[in-house]
Amino acid sequence: MAMNVGAWVFTSPGSSLALGPVTLRWYGLLIATALFLGINLSQFLAARRGLHPDWVVNLTYWMVVPALIGARLYYVAFEWGRYQANPWAILAIWQGGIAIHGAILGGLLGAWLFARRQRLYLWAWTDIVVPSLALGQAIGRWGNFFNSEAFGTPTDLPWKLYIPPVHRPAAFAQQAYFHPTFLYESLWNLGVLALLLTVFWRFPKAKPGTLTCLYLVAYSLGRIWIEGLRTDSLMLGPLRIAQVISLVGLSLGTLGLVWLYRCNRPLPGQVKPAGRGEHLG
Repeated sequence: MAMNVGAWVFTSPGSSLALGPVTLRWYGLLIATALFLGINLSQFLAARRGLHPDWVVNLTYWMVVPALIGARLYYVAFEWGRYQANPWAILAIWQGGIAIHGAILGGLLGAWLFARRQRLYLWAWTDIVVPSLALGQAIGRWGNFFNSEAFGTPTDLPWKLYIPPVHRPAAFAQQAYFHPTFLYESLWNLGVLALLLTVFWRFPKAKPGTLTCLYLVAYSLGRIWIEGLRTDSLMLGPLRIAQVISLVGLSLGTLGLVWLYRCNRPLPGQVKPAGRGEHLG
């Protein structure tokens, strides 16, 4: 990142880091860092809720692979024209092309399967996962910065992102500076994390599913307006699919909170625990 007088100009140093004969991808490093910090945060939160921290690692195993598969397949589904001639390119995930909504859907499926198999309270466990998810998103968005991708429309604001000509959309080939939407979403996700942790600490008796619903509402609100700035949105006809999914998430989160606190009923799908070490003794 470079700083000019009266302005902040973000300039990517490149997508990889060379350490002698070894070349590391920034995106991979960021994902690994997010995963490490997220597991530790969720273990800490689980212990504070009387849930056994060791289950977090088991849950992670069930969530990570479906999340990665979901993130990739979601992206490919809406960019099929890029892969139709060479389907093997679908496996080249290191070249970019994953979508957070696909990761969330895949991870949720994995969590549901795990909870069903182990007879755990699904929403109690998603509540200790979503703060880590927000943290991971805040970290992971910097991968877009290093890859010079997922940026916004051209801007003359004091804060801006320089995009090399090779990465610019044809419509903006003569423009050099763009909205750093990676930064907007990273900061927004840190705000979501702060909200979730505040509720976690201030309301220890909150009903299972509360943090999950709050995450859906808070993240979706930010994604709706940030997505409107981007130049590379996945499209469904004339619609930006991320905005559509965010509206669905916003609606589900709001309905979930109403269901929990206005109707005073638990979220559907909870299973009575079988006493297999889910809680700390």
